[in-house]
Amino acid sequence: MHDLLRRWFADVDRLLRGDATRTELLAERGGLEVEVRRLLGAVAALCVCYGACMGSFSLLKDVPPNLAGTSGRVMQVIASMIKTPLLFLLTLVVTLPSLYVMNALVGSRLRLAGLFDLLVASLAVNATVLASLGPIVLFFSLSTNSHPFMVLLNVAMFAVAGVMGLNFLLQTLHRLTNLQQLKSPHLAAEAKPVDAPLESLAADQPAEDAGQPSDQRAAGALDMPPGQALAHQTRLVFRCWIVLFALVGAQMGWVMRPFVGSPDLPFSWFRERNSNFFTAVLVALGKLLFGD
Repeated sequence: MHDLLRRWFADVDRLLRGDATRTELLAERGGLEVEVRRLLGAVAALCVCYGACMGSFSLLKDVPPNLAGTSGRVMQVIASMIKTPLLFLLTLVVTLPSLYVMNALVGSRLRLAGLFDLLVASLAVNATVLASLGPIVLFFSLSTNSHPFMVLLNVAMFAVAGVMGLNFLLQTLHRLTNLQQLKSPHLAAEAKPVDAPLESLAADQPAEDAGQPSDQRAAGALDMPPGQALAHQTRLVFRCWIVLFALVGAQMGWVMRPFVGSPDLPFSWFRERNSNFFTAVLVALGKLLFGD
């Protein structure tokens, strides 16, 4: 088990540091090479950790006399640990087809399998950032009795992690698409006026420049490679997709609630499907600011 966990998180560490997504490595291997099973295992383990922190609020708070007992509160922690990985995996399944279609619209030649690998890698980054924020959630679970505050805090944590994961997805997808264009002469000719990547112009530079040392650090996982920029239509299409991804993830979380668990309510695996995520956030914000 120890060796398995070490391999899982070694793969995640390579993604976080940008070692798996460097342009020269992607060119050498012909795309992003990741161990999908290991990454999915890491995503599940990281989400379980965050789910335990998120569900701890109901376990650590005093409950009304009519709800006395710890069995329901322990079950809330277990439910959050189970449902958090499912939230990520179900969002992956729902959004993959739309990513493939929008990726094709901007002229990418990446196949469905490659996009699946990329989306799993971005979820691994997302889950890692989220798990790193777990101790903060646990701290506030110990130090506050406000259920609306904890709901909004977890929404903020998911938003921060989601921005990091989607930024990783966009930057890596751009690198892969650019490599695909450079492999095809007519696509490379069309791409130069729009994106003008330095790598595609390297052959036109004087030979003596190639040997000069560079003071620039290697691009990280969230950095745009030097000299490159996303085309306007690419930014527009993927901004639309990111909005869709956020909507699906948010509503998926609403359908699978509760995750935090209210000490004032008995435990249940799911709540009634009324209202929606955005209404619930506004209600929680109103309760936090103005009370019940």
